[in-house]
Amino acid sequence: MDPSRHLQRQLSQAAKRSRNRRCHALYDRIFRPDMLWRAWREVRANGGRAGVDGVRRDDIAQQGIAAFLQAREQALRAGSSRAQPVRRVSIPKPDGRHRPLGLPTVRDRVGQQAGTIGIAPRCEANFQDTSYGFRPKRRAPQAVKVIKAPRVSHGDVVEVDIERCFD
Repeated sequence: MDPSRHLQRQLSQAAKRSRNRRCHALYDRIFRPDMLWRAWREVRANGGRAGVDGVRRDDIAQQGIAAFLQAREQALRAGSSRAQPVRRVSIPKPDGRHRPLGLPTVRDRVGQQAGTIGIAPRCEANFQDTSYGFRPKRRAPQAVKVIKAPRVSHGDVVEVDIERCFD
C-alpha cells in the first residue's frame, strides 16, 4: 500500500476511535515526501491552467519533479511557504453569466493537496454519515435517494440547499 494511503487510514481509524481527540501535529504529515509525490500526481491528473506565475505542470516536469518537490518540502518544513495570489478568470455559463474562478499556482496547489490528503481523514471521521456536502465519493443524487427513502419516524428534519445545484 502507498505510504500516504496507509497514513490516511491510520489517521482515520484513530479519529473514529476517539472523536473528541485533538490532533496537534498534522502539519508534519504535509511535507512528507510520499505525501508531496501523491499530491503532485493528483494535481497533475486534475489538469488546470497556470496561476499568476505562469508556470504550468509541463514546465515543472521539464525542470524536474523531484527537485520541485524537494524545494516544496524544504519550504513547508521551514514554515517559509506563503501562497501567491490567485489568477482570476471567468468561466462562461450557459445562461450568459460568468462564474469567477481563482487559479492558484501549481506550487500552491501541490501544497494545498498535500494538506487535504493529510487532514481529510481526521475531518471525515467527525462528519455525520448523512452529510453529503463537499465530501469524497458523495454526490447529490445519493443524497436525494436518502431523502426519498421511507422514514420510520415522522420527526425527521431534512435541510437541503439546492440553489444553483445544477449549474
